Amino acid sequence: MTTQFKFKLNESQSSVLLKTLQARFEKNKSRHPNTDWVKVLARLKTNDARLWSLQEMERTGGEPDVVGFDKKTGEFIFFDCSAETPVGRRSVCFDRKALDARKANKPQNSAMDMASEMGISILTEDQYNLLQELGEFDLKTSSWLCTPKAVREKGGAIFGDRRFGRVFIYHNGADSYYASRGFRGWLAI
Repeated sequence: MTTQFKFKLNESQSSVLLKTLQARFEKNKSRHPNTDWVKVLARLKTNDARLWSLQEMERTGGEPDVVGFDKKTGEFIFFDCSAETPVGRRSVCFDRKALDARKANKPQNSAMDMASEMGISILTEDQYNLLQELGEFDLKTSSWLCTPKAVREKGGAIFGDRRFGRVFIYHNGADSYYASRGFRGWLAI
């Protein structure tokens, strides 16, 4: 994950984002029991680059929220918590290699490139399952997931969704893309 960005929100943008994050945090307390907003806010105010990345998550429809705390690093973990895969990150293939390999009808971008540009990482399969324990996500859409090297070397990539009351992890060619498939990201602050 890229963490060294020279992007910074202005005071007004920062204020709006922090109010949005606080309202979401307070509305969804079950995602982060025993977590104090004041401590989250203090962390957010100390890292302009990651605050910019959270703004990118918000701007593209991810609705980021706190889902955990890393005791070793003292960082709060944010996931995209939008009900469906973020609308501003759909219709993308998995990575640059897949994008470059397409001969026709190329999507405009890849999930891995977009995540890197935003300064976030794509959810892993374990993280996706954790997210699904916090609610029901991707009932109509699907999300690319960080793919094991052995699968990617064979041209594939994995994605997840929730159907019929359970979570499914599937595979597809990494060069495929669909209007209903995007990606979910995470960020530690």
